[in-house]
Amino acid sequence: MSETTVIIGGGQAGAQTVVSLRREGFKGNIVLIADEPELPYQRPPLSKAYLAGEMPKERLFIKPAAFYDKLEAELLLGVSVESIDTQTQQLALNDGSSQSYDQLVFATGGRVRRLTCSGADHPAVHYLRTLRDVEAMQARFTAGTRLAVVGGGYIGLETAAVAAKHGLQVTVLEAQATPLVRVACPEVGQFFQTIHQQAGVSIHCDTLLESIEDEGEGIAALITNTGERILAELVVVGIGLLPNVELAASAGIACDNGITVDEHCRTSVANVYAAGDCTNHPNPIYQRRMRLESVHNAIEQGKTVAANICGKEAAYAQVPWFWSDQYDVKLQTVGINMGYDQTVIRGQPDSRSFAVFYLQAGRLLAVDAINRPAEFVAAKNIITQGLEVSVDRLQDETVSAKELIAT
Repeated sequence: MSETTVIIGGGQAGAQTVVSLRREGFKGNIVLIADEPELPYQRPPLSKAYLAGEMPKERLFIKPAAFYDKLEAELLLGVSVESIDTQTQQLALNDGSSQSYDQLVFATGGRVRRLTCSGADHPAVHYLRTLRDVEAMQARFTAGTRLAVVGGGYIGLETAAVAAKHGLQVTVLEAQATPLVRVACPEVGQFFQTIHQQAGVSIHCDTLLESIEDEGEGIAALITNTGERILAELVVVGIGLLPNVELAASAGIACDNGITVDEHCRTSVANVYAAGDCTNHPNPIYQRRMRLESVHNAIEQGKTVAANICGKEAAYAQVPWFWSDQYDVKLQTVGINMGYDQTVIRGQPDSRSFAVFYLQAGRLLAVDAINRPAEFVAAKNIITQGLEVSVDRLQDETVSAKELIAT
């Protein structure tokens, strides 16, 4: 009798697991269960081209329906798993049916962190995580609309950039001293604050949202700790992501800021794996556990899960990387800068083309490359190979990025 692998989640990790299972030679049944009714789709364009109405829905889909048919993968869309019995290896679904599995993969991703202040349920308030989220706000996403963005992270700034480009009046509220402060050094945060201000965006740092009041006619008034009252027809909140672990935890699977997995993406329960934003995994390069929210991580962990299901004992050992597009600026980040004690800036921020290297005790941890793809590639190789590089050479632009790898 054929084995059955069931994947819970219709995002990047789930779709990649389907593809990789067949590439690794899995001959059994594949069932993907997703609570959204759409085919698995990409999330990065949601805050950019799709929000702006510049991308048709079909281009969001990771693969067309015919592709899954060709792989003989069954998609149960608009269906959710209510409970899991890991002893009998049975899933109870919300439509009253059940599904058995031989291998189970959690690719449940995450959900947005929601506002808790008074007035958080105002109809002008929106979040940006799903297709439905974007489509619910697109009618108001028009020139002249007053948009308030709560949160100066990647999602908030990308939304602000697209909005400013399309003529919305944009205000960003950020609780910290500069945008991106949780993931980048102050110099990078200040750079992005400057380019947004140059584009007409009003950025309020060191500002907390205390409450939201109704002004009538669909207008929200955002009341801040500084006493400001900011009016907006549209409010987009981007204050972080929470991993979807509740289903796993209720099944007795170990969770700690994500579903806990080993280097093979195996959970604490036999025949159960996890991949993507929902996982807390070990990274041998940084010698610590981490939970990442990125396309790269989702894809590579999906590949790792598939290989291990097929008996190949593959270990996940990747240098994380991310990107963000804002105006004419592409930020490419490789590595994790946690614990850095020194930064080295290569190039001039005023030129809109520079790189910031993060080091700890002389070892390169990460780089933020702003319109500097060569430095991004060089840093990725240096970190992956554990190479040494001198501060002087990092700063010296007469030394090409490619030559840095030879140090």
